[in-house]
Amino acid sequence: MPPVGSDFSLNGLVELPDRYKQAAVLVPLVHRPEGVTVLLTQRTDDMPSHAGQIAFPGGRCQAEDRDAADTALREAEEEVGLERRFVDVLGPVDLYRTGTGFEITPIVGLVTPGFATRADPREVADVFEVPLGHFLDERNHRIDSRVWQGRERRYYAMPFGDRYIWGATAGMLKNLHFALTAAE
Repeated sequence: MPPVGSDFSLNGLVELPDRYKQAAVLVPLVHRPEGVTVLLTQRTDDMPSHAGQIAFPGGRCQAEDRDAADTALREAEEEVGLERRFVDVLGPVDLYRTGTGFEITPIVGLVTPGFATRADPREVADVFEVPLGHFLDERNHRIDSRVWQGRERRYYAMPFGDRYIWGATAGMLKNLHFALTAAE
């Protein structure tokens, strides 16, 4: 399956935003002795948008950011305390556009163990890791739906235990899956 590209990929003809706000996320792949994991966050329940959802560390591009990788690394340090010195940036995967008007550049980074997380309590309720193999196994990919803005919207979901990973995060993980398995 080709890259997902956006929240709109599963929903046919929908009205697209006129403009997109630029953002970047870090897709942190942690090299653990037992295998590679993906570091994720759970947003606090009182966030103004996407409250309680599972996400990669990331956010809007700022004027002082040199590029998307700089944005992703800055945001990861601000949100979860992941210092740049532990991250080897591998590069971006496909851009992802959201129904909320963001164009997100996911930056994949290989993270060396030895880092300590320090969640920003205003934004992050929890920091956790999921084995990369969970996301590479298509049996864990599903399409769910819910009503949003008066219309049923379909989206990817990749639940892990009691964690419901869905929407843009699952879409970007679907794109990562495609990038890592395309040669098979």
